Amino acid sequence: MQQTMDTTGALERKIDLTVPAAAIEREVQTRLAKLARNVKMPGFRPGKVPMKMIAATYGAQVQSEVLNDKIGEAFNSAVSASKLRVAGSPKLEPRTVEGSNDLAFSATFEVFPEIAVGDLSGVEVQRAVCPIGDAEIDSTLEIMRKQRAAYEDVARGATEGDVVVVDFKGSIDGVPFDGGTANDFTLTVGQGRMLPEFEAAVVGMTAGSTKTFPLTFPADYTATSLAGKAAEFAVTVKKVQQPVLPPLDSAFAKSLGVADGDLDKMRAEVKANLEREVASRLKARTRDSAMTALLGATSFEVPKSLVDEETQRLSEQARRDLTARGVDTDKAPALPLDLFAPQAERRVRLGLLVGEVVRAHGLQPRPDQIRKLVEEMAQSYERPQEVINWYLSDRKRLGELEGTALEENVTRWVLEKAKVVDTPVAFDELMGHTQR
Repeated sequence: MQQTMDTTGALERKIDLTVPAAAIEREVQTRLAKLARNVKMPGFRPGKVPMKMIAATYGAQVQSEVLNDKIGEAFNSAVSASKLRVAGSPKLEPRTVEGSNDLAFSATFEVFPEIAVGDLSGVEVQRAVCPIGDAEIDSTLEIMRKQRAAYEDVARGATEGDVVVVDFKGSIDGVPFDGGTANDFTLTVGQGRMLPEFEAAVVGMTAGSTKTFPLTFPADYTATSLAGKAAEFAVTVKKVQQPVLPPLDSAFAKSLGVADGDLDKMRAEVKANLEREVASRLKARTRDSAMTALLGATSFEVPKSLVDEETQRLSEQARRDLTARGVDTDKAPALPLDLFAPQAERRVRLGLLVGEVVRAHGLQPRPDQIRKLVEEMAQSYERPQEVINWYLSDRKRLGELEGTALEENVTRWVLEKAKVVDTPVAFDELMGHTQR
C-alpha cells in the first residue's frame, strides 16, 4: 500500500492511498471460494456449484465488500501509522493513476485538536445559593393547594386564576381560518395558554356574555400562515369558575401521602423533598456557570465534521419533538440547520474540553460516586430500594448517570481553580413559578 499525506487546514488532513489490484483480486477469490463451500443452487449439491456460477451470482457483491474493507484497512493503517485521532467520518474520493489498475483514492478528514486548558485563576464562577426556610415551604404548600383546587361557578367577571369555558370563532378579512374555531374550550386566565390579547379580552366577561375584538398574530407565530396577520375573534363565555383551595388539614396531608395526616410530618416531608429539588437546580446552575467559565478560558479549533453531525442530530431531535406535540412535520417547512449550529458548536467544544480535563486530571467517575447518585435520586420515590435495584441491574442506566458524575467532577475541579462568588437566586425564579 502506498500513501502520501498533506495538511490542508488547521485540523484537516488529506491522504492519497493506493491499494494493489492484486491484493483485491486475491481477497475476492478467497471469499468466493469460502462461499462456494456452503452455497446452494437448484440442481447442485452444497459445495458442488461451479465457481463460474458463484462468481456470476455473487461476484459483484463480494467485490463491493472487499473494496469497502480494503479502503477501510488502508485508511485505518495510514492514520494509525501517523498517530492521528480522526474526528468524524472521512470523505473518500476515487483517483486515477495513469498506467495502473490499482485502487487509488483520496481521504479527506479532520483530526481532534490539541487542547491546552486555559488559566482559571482569574475567572469568576457563580455558585448559586438559595436557602430553604418556612417561607419557601409555605410557598410550595400554596402551589400544591392550587394544584388540588376544586372549582365553583361564579356570576362575576372572569379574573386571573379563573377557569373559563368559551366558544370562539376567528376570521381574517371575514373568512374563518383553520384552527380558529372551538366550542366548549377551557382556559385558565393568566396561564398563558392563549395569546395575551385573547386572554385580556376574556378578563371581566361574565357567563353568557359575548365580545368581538381584534387580534394581530405575532410575526414569529408558530403557524406561519397566520404570522403577522390581523384577525377578528367573536367569543362567548359559557361558564366562569373560581378556584376553591383545600384547607391545610389532616385530609390534605393524607392526600400527600402522610398516612396519619400529621401536619408537622407533612411539612417535614415537603421540606426534605424541596431541599433535594432545590439542591439539584442549584447544582445545575453552578455547573452551567463553571462550564461557561471553562469555555471562556480556553480557545481551540473545533472539527467542522463533528459540529455538522451534532447540528443534524439536534435538528432531527427538534423534528421528533414537534411530531410528539402533534405538528405534522411532513407538511411544515423544515427548520433551517443554521438555527442549531451555535448550540451544536458549543456542545461539541464543551464535550472535547471536558474530555481533556477528565483525561488530564483523572476525573473519571468512581463506582461509589455512581452508587451515591443512584441513592440520592431514589430518595424522591416511595420505595427507594426498588429504584436503586432497578438502576444497578442495568449497565446502560448506570452509564447515563456516569455522564452526570463526570460533569460534577469537572465542575468541582473548576470551582477549585476559579474565583467562586456565591450568588443568591430567588426561590420563585429557581423553581420556575410565579406567585399570584
